[in-house]
Amino acid sequence: MILIIGIIVSYFIGSIPTAYIFGWVLKGIDIRKFGSGNVGATNAMRVLGKPAGMTVLALDILKGFLAVVFLGDFMALRIAGLSEETLRIILGLSCISGHNWTIFLRFKGGKGVATTFGVLLGLAVKIGGLKVILGLAILTWLGVFMITRIVSVASILTGISLPIYTVLFKQSPALVFLSIILAIFILLRHRANLKRIFQGKEKRLF
Repeated sequence: MILIIGIIVSYFIGSIPTAYIFGWVLKGIDIRKFGSGNVGATNAMRVLGKPAGMTVLALDILKGFLAVVFLGDFMALRIAGLSEETLRIILGLSCISGHNWTIFLRFKGGKGVATTFGVLLGLAVKIGGLKVILGLAILTWLGVFMITRIVSVASILTGISLPIYTVLFKQSPALVFLSIILAIFILLRHRANLKRIFQGKEKRLF
C-alpha cells in the first residue's frame, strides 16, 4: 500500500503541466494551440520566450529529481523487501509517465525528455556508476544538437544511446531495463517528430 501511494504521488508530481501553466499565467493562452502544440520546454521557449522556456525546462527536470531523490528517500525508510535502487527506478518511471500522460490535460503531456533527465540526475546522485552514463548522455545530446540544431534529433539519439551505455558500463539489470523503457518512451513520444525528420520538415531551434 505504501509503495502504491508513492507511485501515485510520483505520478502527480510528474503530471504538473509546467508549460501549460506558464502559458496561461504569462500570456493567458493554451500553449497546446501554438507552435508545435507540445506542452514541453522547447515549445515554451518558442511561444513564451527563452526565459520562460528555460524556467519550464528547469522545473520539468526538477520534477524527476524530486521524485527520485526526496520522495525516494522518504519511501525508502518505510518500505522493506524492495531494494532502494528498484524503488527509485519505479518512482522515476511513475514521474515520467505523469509528465508524458498527465491527468490534468486528459493524459496528453510532453515528450518527457527534461523529466527523464531529472530522473537520471537523481539516480546518478544515489547510484555512483550512473554518473558516467549521465555525462555521456549529456555529451551525446549536446554533440548532436550542435551539429543539427534540432532538439528532437538530439533527444531521440540520446534516448537510443542510453541502453548501449548501460550495457557497455555493465550496469545492473534493473538499470539496463530502465534505460530500454526510457528509450521506448522517448521514441513513442517523438513519433510525429520522426515523421517530420524523415520528410525533412523538422524545425531547428535557431
